[in-house]
Amino acid sequence: MAPGAAPAAQLAFLALLGTLLPGPGGARTSIHPSKAIIPRGGSLRVNCSMSCDQKATFGLETELTKKVVSHGNNWKVFELSDVQEDINLLCYSNCHSEQTIATMNLTVYWIPERVELAPLPLWQPVDEELNLSCLVYGGAPRDHLSVVLLRGEEELGRQPVGKGEPTEVMFTVQPRREDHGINFSCRWELDLRSQGLELFQNTSAPRKLQTYVLPSTDPHLEAPRVVEAGSRWPVKCTLDGLFPAWDAKVYLVLGDQKLESNLTYNGDSVSAEAWLEENEEGTHSLKCSVNLGEKDRRTRSNVTIYSFPVPTLTLSPPEVSEWTTVTVECVTRDGAVVMLNGVSAEPPGPRAQLKLNVSADNHGSNFSCSAALKIAGQVVHKNQTRELHVLYGPRLDQRDCLGNWTWQEGSEQTLKCEARGNPIPKLNCSRKGDGASLPIGDLRPVKWEVAGTYLCRATSARGEVTREVVLNVLHGQNIPGIVIPVVAVVLILGALGTAGYIYNYQRKIQIYELQKARKAQEEAALKLHAQSTPP
Repeated sequence: MAPGAAPAAQLAFLALLGTLLPGPGGARTSIHPSKAIIPRGGSLRVNCSMSCDQKATFGLETELTKKVVSHGNNWKVFELSDVQEDINLLCYSNCHSEQTIATMNLTVYWIPERVELAPLPLWQPVDEELNLSCLVYGGAPRDHLSVVLLRGEEELGRQPVGKGEPTEVMFTVQPRREDHGINFSCRWELDLRSQGLELFQNTSAPRKLQTYVLPSTDPHLEAPRVVEAGSRWPVKCTLDGLFPAWDAKVYLVLGDQKLESNLTYNGDSVSAEAWLEENEEGTHSLKCSVNLGEKDRRTRSNVTIYSFPVPTLTLSPPEVSEWTTVTVECVTRDGAVVMLNGVSAEPPGPRAQLKLNVSADNHGSNFSCSAALKIAGQVVHKNQTRELHVLYGPRLDQRDCLGNWTWQEGSEQTLKCEARGNPIPKLNCSRKGDGASLPIGDLRPVKWEVAGTYLCRATSARGEVTREVVLNVLHGQNIPGIVIPVVAVVLILGALGTAGYIYNYQRKIQIYELQKARKAQEEAALKLHAQSTPP
């Protein structure tokens, strides 16, 4: 039987015998290499040889294109080209009318054309299973080809690639919050290191996953039940437990009018705030909708629009000099009750008034007028405030600017000196003698040259005040070393001064008593002389 006519199973059996048993007379057929792996479309040289003591017939059995590139008496080298798929090669020889064979496995590899990650859902709920599909196009040998699912650079799973074109490889993941905005991709790996080659790999284009959490609760809507026509009222809609909250959209709608709102994100919460303004009296529907992940949560309430005039709060006059009497008056519509600075009118009614003799301490004081009106069983309020401006002259006292500062040379200090007044006074501090400016602010470090006595002058359109500021700088020694002797000297001088004062006081009393006695004697002598003189 010709070698090429044998069935595949028979060839395999003959190959096994040919590799294990020599022919008659010890003849043997061999093939080199015994196995090989080449890229698809590549070429390979195969050496078929035999051991026979006489002339014999031998060759290479294959369907591939081949040619003899070298030969000898008992060997031939064949070159195989354009190999497209795996194949078993068979070398045969006929020696002593007996045939022996040798086989080799030729494996063809080729890298996949591409790998793709199937499109992801636009939004994926957190903790819900997600099936990801990797599509592999081409690649062989399949028993060395696998697909890896990647989350960023992290490997989540690995599976072999089966048959089919393209081959779909499925992975199941359970997305987390941390996966939001993370890229997922597929990577094929053709590992031929066991065949003496390398690890081939390539990665698909990444796809970004967007995960979300939308609670089952409805948004919380904060809005007034009644609103005055023509006024503006804040409306707030909040929903907690969102993720990612910053991707949520919030819509506020009054009737058929969409309100322009400002969104605030705080952790897993989102809030929308808007101003409600409506002139048409009646009951209107206010709706709030929070949208995330192509789903939404909604809530609604009713708002009643009513008319209520703005209370009038007047300060007469609104800007005064100190120690002037100011009249504060609050007035609203009939049927309403006002409170002025938290105090109700007596008797309760739409008007309240107070008089105040203002001082500098009243500058910037706020006066409030609150009007209350009962509408549909609910008390509504309208508030008005006014600020009082008191004009007063400059102030520059101990709390504004200390009169005496004592610091160690080289230390770091802060000198504070600021004048008060309305209008704000201008402050100028200059040193006596040379006119140097007082170093107000940070002194880092304190220098000996800044010591001295300064005259500070605060001026405004309402007057002028002065204050003397003494700045002492201790040079070359610590403060306690100077202060203790100074205090001792002061105490000694004080004691001496007190003793001197007492001594002088007693001496003056003695002199006074002597003068008084001498005067009495003189008066008695004069009286006696007058009596003794004849008329």
